[in-house]
Amino acid sequence: MQIELSISADVKSTPRIKQLSSSFQVPVGEKLSRDWSIDFPIEERDWNVGLIVGPSGSGKSQVARKIYGADKVDSPLDWARGAVVDDFDRELSIKDITAVCSAVGFNTVPSWMRPFATLSNGEQFRVELARRLLEAAQDDTIVVDEFSSVVDRQVAKIASHSVQKYIRRHKKKFVAVTCHYDVVDWLQPDWVLEPSTCSFRWRSLRRRPEVECELREVGTETWKKFAPYHYLTDNLHRAARCYGLFVNGEHVAFAGMLPRPVSSGKGRGSVVWGFSRVVVLPDWQGLGLAFVIMQQISSAYAACGYRTRTYPAHPSFVRSFSRLDDWKQITAYGRFRKRNTGTSTKLQKGGLGGRNSAVFEYVGKGMEDKFTAMKIARMIK
Repeated sequence: MQIELSISADVKSTPRIKQLSSSFQVPVGEKLSRDWSIDFPIEERDWNVGLIVGPSGSGKSQVARKIYGADKVDSPLDWARGAVVDDFDRELSIKDITAVCSAVGFNTVPSWMRPFATLSNGEQFRVELARRLLEAAQDDTIVVDEFSSVVDRQVAKIASHSVQKYIRRHKKKFVAVTCHYDVVDWLQPDWVLEPSTCSFRWRSLRRRPEVECELREVGTETWKKFAPYHYLTDNLHRAARCYGLFVNGEHVAFAGMLPRPVSSGKGRGSVVWGFSRVVVLPDWQGLGLAFVIMQQISSAYAACGYRTRTYPAHPSFVRSFSRLDDWKQITAYGRFRKRNTGTSTKLQKGGLGGRNSAVFEYVGKGMEDKFTAMKIARMIK
């Protein structure tokens, strides 16, 4: 396929135009027209993710309109129904909506219930992606102009990683149009088109850049930073052991743990350590950091002979844990309530009171560094 595109602006020769042309020696007719001739062999290979990238004013949007049509490139979404979950197509199930929101890193449940205008730029960017991904027909190409232009660059990178995973998993086609080259290694496009140089190239998949994380024990006061983003109560038990995950010195994830007696089955009467709170800041959602912090803590506790469990109620958490080899499902997803004594949970048939959740226990290897593991599990100071 060959892209041939010529654009010119019909400018009247007004006194000011004449002054500008004379003062800056600008040949008006020559500078107000652009031509592109680009070899675009898109039929040669199967692909899922494409990228049209280049400096502002280089013709990215014009080329995208030439290839995919103006209706697809310039199609704003309507956000007028109140909560953003209600703005999705009425035929879609809440299960499908929450799944795609989680897939693009828009995981903060309270934000799903808020109007679009009240969300942060990062949240708006992610939920717009979620709607476009879910509402597009399976054989349709999704085109997003000004991709990541209005968000923090860290958010742009993580969201790019999230969206490409969803696109490939669901075998869709997605094209991002942007002036930001920093998303390339995270979006992992199968092809890159640069109108500024009239060049096209195929690109092979590579690993995304690594994110170095550090686990530290933190004080209960750090919960205040994360409480607004937790999907249940924002209370934290004063006896909770608190841990933080840090990236480049920034505290980006929080986990709280409490001892819980085992009320039935194998190990009845013993104590397991349960995750009572796990939160990742919105800008860092989409990299799986919640599982990173839980994995590190659980492997440390396992090395010290302790058992750890988690009780996820978030649908995406339940689905994810069920796919992890290091976690064994103890109780199927259902309605739970607290017993009259202790802090254990018991399945309550009929669904009166309590909340839906599942129970998973860590069955992976213990941390090899026993000294670090003992510090994390508070066996030594």
